[in-house]
Amino acid sequence: MIRVFRTTEEGLCTTACIAEKGVWVNLVNPSQEELITVSAQTGLSLELLQAALDEEERPRIESGDGEILVLIAVPITEGTNGSLLYDTIPLGIVINHRALVTVSLQETPIMEYFEANPRASFATFKKTRFLLQILLRTATLYLRYLREIDKKTNAIEEELQRSLRNAELIRLLNLEKSLVYFTTALRSNEIVMEKLLRSKLLRPKDGATNQVLAMYPEDQELLEDVITENKQAIEMCQIYSSILSGLMDAFASVISNNLNIVMKFLTSVTILLTLPTLVTSFYGMNVALPLQSYPWAYLAVLGGSAGLTGLAAVFLAKRNML
Repeated sequence: MIRVFRTTEEGLCTTACIAEKGVWVNLVNPSQEELITVSAQTGLSLELLQAALDEEERPRIESGDGEILVLIAVPITEGTNGSLLYDTIPLGIVINHRALVTVSLQETPIMEYFEANPRASFATFKKTRFLLQILLRTATLYLRYLREIDKKTNAIEEELQRSLRNAELIRLLNLEKSLVYFTTALRSNEIVMEKLLRSKLLRPKDGATNQVLAMYPEDQELLEDVITENKQAIEMCQIYSSILSGLMDAFASVISNNLNIVMKFLTSVTILLTLPTLVTSFYGMNVALPLQSYPWAYLAVLGGSAGLTGLAAVFLAKRNML
């Protein structure tokens, strides 16, 4: 799917002209024909446009022949067995002097944000600023999802305190997997951002018309903010991963201990029910028995069974088995 945007005086507007200078082309799970069309009309390499369509592609930067590819990992949410699982997918940002093209396998909250805010403070023709704003939005989205994971962890913790099921532990495991994905993606993104900061791809504006990415003073500050946000997200991932790992171990022990308590209680109840059964079984034998000639023998046996059961209950209760 192809969507083309251009910033005008009225804000962000859609346009049908891909070849127009200063446009933003958003490709979502594009077909081969769509990639060829965009490549032909923007002058961008088909190979760079296809890079983000490989789920296993790692974040990196490529440049050459007047075009730049910045490939990063962006967070997404997806449903798995009725629970919300967080994952990451590649997002390719391909830039030349004519256009900025974003490519992803599916809709991402980051691109949806820019599309849904036509009066947001970005311009499609300011390619450097737009690139950095995408990176900043990505780091911000990681932080938001990490806070959601923390809230979900707290909610599951409360449920685990009164639960003997494995469902809550599986939900914790899914969150722990999400944190592993996030940590890996954030570290890879950090390498890309550090490379951008150190490389000559972002150069001060020197009046040259063939510069793909021109760096202004405010862009330098924005890039530093992006790196700071990304580092904060990495630290939060590490903290939450440690907390979740501890919770998994602790609550696995809690569930096992709760199960032992239940089994101990059921065993005690079984013992108490066995005692009157044992006594009445003896008096059900077809042999001469004590008190069998007395009319109140039944009440005596019943009382003896109850008394024996009561003594056993007191004994078990003193040992915290009831």
